[in-house]
Amino acid sequence: MGRLLRAPQKNRTKANHAKDQVTIPPEVHIERARRVRDYDLRLTFSDGTERTVDFGPFLNHSTNPQIRAFLDMKRFASFRVENGDLVWGDWELCFPIADLYRGRV
Repeated sequence: MGRLLRAPQKNRTKANHAKDQVTIPPEVHIERARRVRDYDLRLTFSDGTERTVDFGPFLNHSTNPQIRAFLDMKRFASFRVENGDLVWGDWELCFPIADLYRGRV
């Protein structure tokens, strides 16, 4: 049998990923979070970085009813920072620090 050969990518993948990558030191954590509007939270990290993250698209596109329950503004507003992580409820909803640091979920 013959082998399938692929044309070289000429660093296309490397170049695309380089602009999206954010290096986050392992000791960085969330110090503060505050709601700025609707599903937007302003996060302050221990290295001084601040990001506003819009959780609306994630919540609206989810098909999981346990996640969609956080579309309720009162429930969404019940977030807290615990041990450097952003959490809701009994860890019912949480996100990787690296994604939040990038400003995405």
